[in-house]
Amino acid sequence: MSDEITPSAAVRTTSDAYRPPRDHLWFARSRHYIVFVLRELTSVFVAWSIVFLLMLVGAVLGGGLQEFAALAARPWMIAINVLTLAATVFHAVTFLNLAPKATVVRLDDWRVPAWMIQGGNHTAWLLISALIAYFVLRSP
Repeated sequence: MSDEITPSAAVRTTSDAYRPPRDHLWFARSRHYIVFVLRELTSVFVAWSIVFLLMLVGAVLGGGLQEFAALAARPWMIAINVLTLAATVFHAVTFLNLAPKATVVRLDDWRVPAWMIQGGNHTAWLLISALIAYFVLRSP
């Protein structure tokens, strides 16, 4: 019956602390934020392209290529794969554009400009893609 404070009354709960309201559309404030979020979301499509490729390899090795071709020819599967191609290209371009920020190349005291690193990355990507397309699309 004294004026002592009980331990439970002296401890503030976390619900008493101020919490600012959350902005669920924080990324919509800036173009850079939107591109960042879109690039992160395209990772789902990159994952789908890997799954689709593994399905193709499994069909080739397992002898079910006809069933896979029938599945791949369905309109909804074509739409998903076209969307995946667009998302994967966006992912690759934005990723390669970030390379100069992550990689600093110096030759003696001279720093290689960002446009040269980007240009080299994009050129290598196009050349490798052209080489793969040549071998895949050539007639037997």
